[in-house]
Amino acid sequence: MTYDDEHHRLGILNMPVIPQTRAMAGVDHIAFSYGSLSDLLATYERLKEAGIEPVWPVNHGTTFSFYYRDPDSNAIELQVDVFSSLEATHEFLRDGRFAINPIGIDFDPEDILARHKAGASDEELMRWPEKVTARTEPPAAAYLGHFHTALFKAAGLAKSRSRRS
Repeated sequence: MTYDDEHHRLGILNMPVIPQTRAMAGVDHIAFSYGSLSDLLATYERLKEAGIEPVWPVNHGTTFSFYYRDPDSNAIELQVDVFSSLEATHEFLRDGRFAINPIGIDFDPEDILARHKAGASDEELMRWPEKVTARTEPPAAAYLGHFHTALFKAAGLAKSRSRRS
């Protein structure tokens, strides 16, 4: 759902009753958007210096995201849009690559940061390859939430890992 130019402000997934942990109230994660990759990487650096590292850095194709766990075990997504317009986002979603891998491509934050500091463009750093392979592994067990577990099942991933409580 959206009320402005953002591709989505709220995502709702109708899921069957699932086991709940003490720290869970039916919300899988909350996302915060940044205006640029530079801003997102500056936050990554600041948090890392404070001893806070992402549990899942992933390029979803439409967003470039760092997922973190807060002290209450909630997942927090810090992300930046890959495309500058909804039209470009829709074009990407129609070109077939997202259908092959609707979960995303994991990345090494330190590699991205070093390449960014060396002058690589945001487009180069966030671009998906022209030839995409299907994802065969879920993210680290430290991240895996119910929403993304449902996506992995829909994508036919064989392995499933339980969410850390």
